[in-house]
Amino acid sequence: MTPDAFATLATFENLYAAHRAARVGKRRKTDVIAFEMNLAHELIQLKTRLENGVYTIGGYQRFIIHDPKTREIQALRYADRIVQHSLCDNILAPFFEKRLIHDNAACRVGKGTSFGIARLTAFLREHYRRHGAAGWILKADIRSYFPSIDHDILLTRLRRSIPDPRVMALLENIIDSFHATPGKGLPMGNQTSQWFALYYLDPIDRLIKEKLRMPHYTRYMDDMVLLAPDKTELRECLRQIREKCADELKLELNAKTQITPIKNGVDYLGWHFYLTPTGKVVRTLRAAAKVRLKKRLKNLQHAYAAGEFDLPDIKLRIASSNGHLQQGHTWRLRAKLYGRTVFRRNEGG
Repeated sequence: MTPDAFATLATFENLYAAHRAARVGKRRKTDVIAFEMNLAHELIQLKTRLENGVYTIGGYQRFIIHDPKTREIQALRYADRIVQHSLCDNILAPFFEKRLIHDNAACRVGKGTSFGIARLTAFLREHYRRHGAAGWILKADIRSYFPSIDHDILLTRLRRSIPDPRVMALLENIIDSFHATPGKGLPMGNQTSQWFALYYLDPIDRLIKEKLRMPHYTRYMDDMVLLAPDKTELRECLRQIREKCADELKLELNAKTQITPIKNGVDYLGWHFYLTPTGKVVRTLRAAAKVRLKKRLKNLQHAYAAGEFDLPDIKLRIASSNGHLQQGHTWRLRAKLYGRTVFRRNEGG
């Protein structure tokens, strides 16, 4: 990052590109329509506020989701989402990409759930070639991860690496715009929060890959999986991970963190992975994920019946779900689900 990187995010061209990215899937929303009715003026106003150093986050709208578990989501107003897109696309993504390990899987170009699924599958196969079906899995994640991220720790690390004072001032404004508890927490709905959350656990990634030299490790946000033939080795890994989380990051591992035999399999990214005695890696959809899928299909049926979505919208969403399902052993499930799902308009709709 150059000392004048801030200028990149505040150009009219990049703000316009960020607007186009932010409106995807939301063009019918009232705030997006209102912004687009006077688009050039709104973007120029945003550009001017950024350049003059008077831009601040406009606050959050809070709502609850239950997918897969109950969470509070904090959503920004539309103009703030545009700033987030420009900041992430033009500054944070290039900055963090150079600093994150290969197996930090979430929210990165060329990564994501498909990458994480493929990596764990490859690790299980490689483990079988070297050690057979015997071995152990450490599954760990952080208790209340986003609400527990410490502002001072995050900002101290960012200040060591970011040379542009205007970028740093903007990051301080964004990070301190939300507190789950005093001095802690990132809003779940912010695009920047995804990058901060990837980066915050980088010391754990470095511990596992560079100090402990564990080859079979993957992380998706705060969800971590390690494989090893020796349970004692994983116990030592867990001890050091727990210690570093507490001492350096002020985080705790949750109660579900455990070491189990490989033959029991492991839950990761909505799938249950297990290794057969013959070395085959089987991926089955977790029961909770099946329930969520059925619920989504029902909601799509209701939305289509009410005229909220057109058929191309429905096909796009079905294709997305189907693409995810094709990553596992789900042929029978797909045939059963989609064979019974019919989309009809309400009479008079």
